[in-house]
Amino acid sequence: MAEVHHFTYGAFNPVAAYLVAVLGSFLGLLATGRARSARSRGRRNRWLVIAAFSIGGAGIWLMHFTAMLGFDVPQSPVRYNPWTTMASLGLAVVTVGIGLMVVGHGRRSLPKIAVAGFFTGIGVLAMHYTGMTGLHVSGRIHFDPALVAASAIIAVVACAAALWFAVSVKGMGAMTGAAALMGMAVFGMHYTGMASMSVELSPTVPTNVSGIKPLLMIVPITLVSAALILGVALSALQAMTDEEFTFGDGVPRRGMHAENPWSLKQASVSAMRRAPGSRPSPGTRPSPRPVPPRAKPLIDEPLIDVAS
Repeated sequence: MAEVHHFTYGAFNPVAAYLVAVLGSFLGLLATGRARSARSRGRRNRWLVIAAFSIGGAGIWLMHFTAMLGFDVPQSPVRYNPWTTMASLGLAVVTVGIGLMVVGHGRRSLPKIAVAGFFTGIGVLAMHYTGMTGLHVSGRIHFDPALVAASAIIAVVACAAALWFAVSVKGMGAMTGAAALMGMAVFGMHYTGMASMSVELSPTVPTNVSGIKPLLMIVPITLVSAALILGVALSALQAMTDEEFTFGDGVPRRGMHAENPWSLKQASVSAMRRAPGSRPSPGTRPSPRPVPPRAKPLIDEPLIDVAS
């Protein structure tokens, strides 16, 4: 078996991968928190989709390939298939999204979270090993079945815990702690799966391996990450704008008194009855419309003849 390095650049890759997992999990928890408070099904689905891209795209997929940049086989070139890499991204987002849709609607229950966590965990595991099939070396890659099973258990438990956190945790402090735990679970699943891998060099396999070099993967990963973060930010901003300025049925709000037009009339009448120059009493709202000043009555003054 060939020598395999998982930490080629020291602690940089694992630390960066863990921070990426925590950040993606935190953004996903924020989005699911907004989904719980959404007033319509459409808005809830939109926030859940944003959470799926945050957790599946950033917290899991981006963490995976950030850690993989530190993988190296000194006796063989290492290359990546870009199409398989993109396919693994789709698997991560879709499977996490399905799990969030299952637990994000209806009443929260432990069996529902367990079933959704199982299927989501299997999907995340498929993402990991799909990405590994896109890894090309001058030899054959073998996996230890016991460690593969351990990584599967960790993936299912991690996804179930993530879904439970997504529908249960409230408050910034609790979300931060939950994101740290979710990041650690994803981190453990990845490196357990990587520990199951071994490389057997073969003289029949050419040394000129096809694919993209690991360092060149930084460019597509950076582009995908930027597009992912920008898309999540714009989607979240659009969803927040819709919630702030429209009602649940899409009718736009028209001001602070739009829901109660009688309050606008009362405010205008009370402002007109107020004496000129007086200050409003404490606790009263100023008139939303400017009140024109009253015209002073004309006083008849005698005409004075000025001698020419």
